Amino acid sequence: MKKLPVAKAINESLRTALEADPKVVVMGEDVGKLGGVFRVTDGLQKDFGDDRVIDTPLAESGIIGTAIGLALRGYRPVAEIQFDGFVFPAYDQIVTQLAKMYARSLGKIKVPVVIRIPYGGGIGAVEHHSESPEALFAHVAGLKVVSPSNSSDAYWMLQQAIQSDDPVIFFEPKRRYWEKGEVNTDAIPDPLHKASVAREGTDATLVAYGPMVRTCLEAAAAAAEEGKSLEVVDLRSISPIDFDTVQASAEKTGRLIVVHEAPVFFGAGAEIAARITERSFYHLEAPVLRVGGFHSPYPPARVEEDYLPGLDRVLDAVDRSLAY
Repeated sequence: MKKLPVAKAINESLRTALEADPKVVVMGEDVGKLGGVFRVTDGLQKDFGDDRVIDTPLAESGIIGTAIGLALRGYRPVAEIQFDGFVFPAYDQIVTQLAKMYARSLGKIKVPVVIRIPYGGGIGAVEHHSESPEALFAHVAGLKVVSPSNSSDAYWMLQQAIQSDDPVIFFEPKRRYWEKGEVNTDAIPDPLHKASVAREGTDATLVAYGPMVRTCLEAAAAAAEEGKSLEVVDLRSISPIDFDTVQASAEKTGRLIVVHEAPVFFGAGAEIAARITERSFYHLEAPVLRVGGFHSPYPPARVEEDYLPGLDRVLDAVDRSLAY
C-alpha cells in the first residue's frame, strides 16, 4: 500500500503499463523531456526512451490522428491533451474516426486509444484551461468516458482503460492532482464502469464524479453535524453510466442531487435525472435536483469560485430536496 497524489498514481500506472506491454506508447505535447505541464509523465521518457514516450508537435488533431494510426498497427497509444480546452482541434478525429471505426468495420477493427485530458477548474488558469467538456464526448456512441476522483481509481482505471480494446476518454481532475490517497497496486479493482458508494447515508443521495466527489464528501460531513445523513455515490464512469447503483441509492434515500462542474444545461446530470425519474418515480420523495456550472463561458480566474459548485450550493440543494 502506497500513499500517492493523484498525479503520481497516474505516473505509476503509465509506468506499469509501459513495463508490461511493449506496444504501449505515451504521446503528447511536452510529455517527454519536460514530464508534462503537471509533471504527470515525469521520468518516463528517461526510462523508456523517446520512441515510447513521444514529444509531439503542438497539433492536437495530429496527435490523435497519429494515435489512431498506431492503434491500427497494433499499438496501444496513450495520448495526452495538455489542457481540456485544447481538445477541440482533435474533436473531428475523435468523433468521425476514433469513435466510428469499430462499427464501420463491423467489429473487425479495434482502436484501443486512451486520451488523457486534465479537466475542470479550481487552479486559477486562463481561458481554455478550465473546461469541463465531458458531456460532448459522452454523447458520442463508440467512446467510453471515465473520470477518477482519487489516487486508487486514477491508478487502476487508467490500467483498465489502456487494456480495453475500446477508445477511452480519460478525464483527470487537475485540481485534485496533488491530493494524496492510498493505492494498493496488488488489489483487485472494481470494473471500470462501476459506480461506488463513497459514503453511506439515509436521507438523500449526492451523485458526483471527478473533482466534485470530494466536494460532496465535505458536504456530507458538514450535513452530518446538523443531523442529516447523506449518501455519496462516485459515478467514476460518465459513459456508460452505472444507473443500477445510482437507482439503488436513490430508492434507498428517496432523494437525489447530481453535482458536476460542467454546466447544468444538457449536462450529465440531466441524463441521470431523466433516467432515475423514469426508473424510480414512485420511490422519490422530491424531484431530482442538479448542481453545476452556469451556461456561460468559463469565467476569469478571479471569479471562478463563484462559478464552480461549492459546499454552500450543494448544501442549499440538499435543503431544498429535504424541504419537499
